[in-house]
Amino acid sequence: MLKLGVPVIGVGDIPRAVAFWTQALDLVATEEWKSEAWRTLDHADGSGRALGLQHSTSPAEPRPRLHLDLFTDTTEEQRAEVGRLISLGARAVEWELYPPDPDFVVLADPDGNLFCVVDLSRAPSGSTSTPC
Repeated sequence: MLKLGVPVIGVGDIPRAVAFWTQALDLVATEEWKSEAWRTLDHADGSGRALGLQHSTSPAEPRPRLHLDLFTDTTEEQRAEVGRLISLGARAVEWELYPPDPDFVVLADPDGNLFCVVDLSRAPSGSTSTPC
């Protein structure tokens, strides 16, 4: 029987990605399957794998079909987390697909991979929600 593993993000610089994602999501880099082209990140509380980072030479997609949604419980928490993530190396993205009064903010990690910070107290974004 198949089980869902972990999301894998393609990155150009494994050490930079490890530094960003471990700080962003309170993860720890493991020695499991560690190589120049791969790192596994686990939950800091020991509850298991969380994310894979795989070296990639292809550029990040400007409108990825798959992306990460990171959840916050309030608008204030969303603002604080967006600021914290930007201070860690993420950047704000001009996103032309925002619905009116969106519940999410689109950011890019240091490699340009897009992800969203979603305020669950306001989700979903209106009745015609356009996913980020």
